[in-house]
Amino acid sequence: MIIDQHDNISIITQEKATIIKLVKKIRALYPKFKNDNIIVSLTTLDQLGLSDIIEFLELSNTHRAAKQSFVIVTDQVNFDNMPNEIMIVPTIEEAHDIIEMEDMERDLGF
Repeated sequence: MIIDQHDNISIITQEKATIIKLVKKIRALYPKFKNDNIIVSLTTLDQLGLSDIIEFLELSNTHRAAKQSFVIVTDQVNFDNMPNEIMIVPTIEEAHDIIEMEDMERDLGF
């Protein structure tokens, strides 16, 4: 797991760990970036399924409830089959765009 922090965004890149191990590591290190917007990059993985994405759901819900963005980056899923409760985009650039839009929404009180 590689963590890059820029301004108020933490980008977590999956290296070799399984999804379950990655989620456990993120939970263990969560206090370090709980006040940042989080991007989880899964672009190194060849195949992901609904069950893999569901592993992040509790973490995503917790983070979003704290008024922070949580975005997963992958192009290896069928976006139509993914839950609406979790934000998934195909590129890092789109993740940054989503965070920017959500920051504006929060500033406007939504």
